[in-house]
Formats: sequence, structure tokens, C-alpha cells
Amino acid sequence: MDKRNLLLRIKLCPGIGIKGEAMLAHWIKHASIESDLGVSILNQLTVILKKHHLKYERFEQYFLSDEVNKRVDLNQKQHWITILDAEYPQQLADIYCPPIVLFFVGDVTILKTRSISIVGARQCTNYSIAAVKSILTKRVLKRFTIVSGLAKGVDCLSHQCALANNERTIGVIGTGLDGSYPSECMNVQNELMNTNLVVSEYPLGSKPLKYHFVERNRIIAGLCEKLIVVEAKQKSGSLITASLALSENRDVLAVPGNITSPLSIGCNQLIASGARPCLSDNDVLEESLV
Repeated sequence: MDKRNLLLRIKLCPGIGIKGEAMLAHWIKHASIESDLGVSILNQLTVILKKHHLKYERFEQYFLSDEVNKRVDLNQKQHWITILDAEYPQQLADIYCPPIVLFFVGDVTILKTRSISIVGARQCTNYSIAAVKSILTKRVLKRFTIVSGLAKGVDCLSHQCALANNERTIGVIGTGLDGSYPSECMNVQNELMNTNLVVSEYPLGSKPLKYHFVERNRIIAGLCEKLIVVEAKQKSGSLITASLALSENRDVLAVPGNITSPLSIGCNQLIASGARPCLSDNDVLEESLV
């Protein structure tokens, strides 16, 4: 079995999570892998997991099972890349626990373009609409691909702004590519699939589980050079994404807001903690005019 298909099987086998997957992918990158899949390679994988004190029992139970065989057969029919492939962007490979497999629909070459990520409140106000339009001008959209999570509110606004200007955008979702969450964004997701790119690290049939979106946020943070937060509550997924971006040395900007608005607390606190205020497209283009 080649390394690509081994990584796909690891991704589709339950029991070790993204930390275990990343650990095994790092070993596989430098290992000499036998052509045949069997107990021998499974034993080598479990040794790695044991060495790093990671759970392995469930993984060991399912790795060679008919259930995982069926998952592999099904998901091989869609488009996918692994962390070892040339199409995989280096800035994403360098993050903590990078996704070892990305399933995709659309133009995968967009992954290797310069990008900024936009995140913010799902129940956003008209202020977000005005802010997104003010920030994502034609000169920004010409320079950067827009990455977001295809959620209600700021995410969809950002994708739609890129689409309206016939520029590049990537949707990162927390379900399989045969799903859409929330349903209100299905039309935008379909348009991205037809004209741009939608990616997921989850196989076909995956439901919108809460932890999927937490894990998805690290991909949004990892793909970008800069991350912009537009309206965010004090405790929100947007702030989690901002924290992940900071940990990966990305430039984090926040749109300041009304101090009496609950949806501005997160952004204002980010700025108070050292994030750069984003007041116009000039702030996005600063230090990017190369």
C-alpha cells in the first residue's frame, strides 16, 4: 500500500483523533512502508502510538476491519489530497496537528494562493455587512483568496463578497462534502463547489458534530496569512480561531465596535490584547504590498 492510501485509511479509522493522526503522518513521511497492508504495518503504527502514550486500542481493533474497508472504498471515489502531496499547502502542513487528509470539491490549486481568513458572529448585525464590504475591496480580493467557514453571518458574507467580484474563496466545512451546515448556507456552498473550492477533513456522511467545528477552526487559521475578526461575542468560536491563528504566528486583525454591543466585546478585547485594529482595506494590505 502506498503512503497516500495508508494516510486515508488512518483518517477513516476511529480511535486516535487528530493528534494521533498527525503523529502517525509524521512517522509515515520518513518511513519505508511495505507494499502490502496487513498486521505488520498495524503493529508498527501501534508502536508509535504507544511510544507517545496515545490511546490505540480502538484504532487497533478497527484498522483492518470490513467497516473501515468500506469507508476507504467509498471515500476514494471523491477528490482528496494528503499532507504528503504537492498540492497540500505548506503553511497548513506546518501547524500543530495539521489535517492529514483533505477532501475537496472544486479547484484545489486555490489552496496554494495567498489568503486571508474572515471569521465573526453568526447572528451578525448590519455593521458586519458594512465592515466586510469596506474591508474586502477589489484590491484586497485581487491579492488574497478569502477563507472562511461557510457558517451563517460573517462567514457567508465574506464568501459572497468574493463571489460577487468573481474572485477566489475557500469554504472549510465541519461535515462531509455531501452535507451542509447550516442549511441556509447550502446555496453558497454549492456555488463555491462549482466555481471555487470547498474542503473538509471529514469523510462522506460525517454529521455536523460540535467538535468538528472546533477542529475545523485550526484549518481556517492555518490556511491564512492574516485573520480578521468581524463582530464576536466575548466567548465565541471566532475568538478560538483567533487564538489558534496567534499560536501559529498569523497576523490577527479585529474590527473595533461599539463598546455597548455584546457582539463587539470580543473584537475590542482582541485589540486591547494587542491585535491590530482593522479600519479599512489599507490595514489588510499593510506589509503585503510585495
